[in-house]
Amino acid sequence: MKTGKEDTVATELSRLSWHKSSRSSMQANCVEVAFDGQAVATRDSKDPHGGKLAFSAASWTSFIECLRAGRFDA
Repeated sequence: MKTGKEDTVATELSRLSWHKSSRSSMQANCVEVAFDGQAVATRDSKDPHGGKLAFSAASWTSFIECLRAGRFDA
């Protein structure tokens, strides 16, 4: 059962300005991000109306730092 909070969050996320990575492929295999000052939201560019994940700004910064350091390289 929805509490109404989900609808409010979805509405707020839809108002954000979404950005696709400049490194995304032409096959649309990419993630889009949106920033609201306190959090970073992500979504699949192929399904912009589908699910979204949100992270605190600190968590996102840590994730980006790990990417740049190569911690997720195979």
